Amino acid sequence: MRRVAESLAGRMAVVELTPFLLPELRASAMRDRRWLMGGFPDGGVRKPSAFPAWQASYLRLLAERDLPNLGIPCSPQVTARFLRMLAALNGQQWNASELGRSMGINYQTASSYADFVEGSFLIRRLAPFHANIPKRLVKAPKLLFRDSGLLHALLGITSLDGLLAHPSVGASWESYVIEQCLGVLASGGVPHEAFHFRTSDGHELDLLVEAGRERWAIEVKLTTDPSPHDMARLDKCAAMVSATRAFLVSRVRRDAGSGTRVSCGLERVLREVATLGR
Repeated sequence: MRRVAESLAGRMAVVELTPFLLPELRASAMRDRRWLMGGFPDGGVRKPSAFPAWQASYLRLLAERDLPNLGIPCSPQVTARFLRMLAALNGQQWNASELGRSMGINYQTASSYADFVEGSFLIRRLAPFHANIPKRLVKAPKLLFRDSGLLHALLGITSLDGLLAHPSVGASWESYVIEQCLGVLASGGVPHEAFHFRTSDGHELDLLVEAGRERWAIEVKLTTDPSPHDMARLDKCAAMVSATRAFLVSRVRRDAGSGTRVSCGLERVLREVATLGR
């Protein structure tokens, strides 16, 4: 806090408030709307016609006022372009050198800009999980947008049909599910650590959550009919990291599986995540 003369250590708490989470929106009709429009109350949750104009205004103010106030050392035009570049990389491994080349800046500058954007709670760089296994691991963080509505506004997506036809729809669904899971944990005050896991030969887990003695493996698929092969790959990856439970999250209508190995929709996994650490 600026212009505070003395320390507030021990006299204040830091609380992270997420946009509305899916369990906080009771109507089943909200499912796809929440994914498309994000969770900001004025961004479409209460009034669908506000999307994506509200998000465009929010992003413009972020580039012109909030990020400069935080200290980002570039013009609003460069900031806006940087945000669009980040949106195009949603769900991919963070590579500051590649992004820097696209922007005409060096990797140190790209990393510095990303630090400011992450500090504004627009993105998350999900850390890689390190395990002692006989495979080479990908050690780069994964870039995720924290609100799907802002992501879609940057990508020029304005409708559910447009989203489902967009090349980035799989990455959008993945980041949306991950952020919903982590948002539920944060809102419940559950101490936890979150990672992604990927080996050099393509075995991966989109989200790995540790809380107490529990380690949950979560893989996300944009499908209404996951295959036995999808479940087999999840089983193999879960075994690699010694997960206590494994979830394959998709857009299925009916859940299946046992208590430690489940194929389910988003609502089910969020109910399960809410019990983690209790």
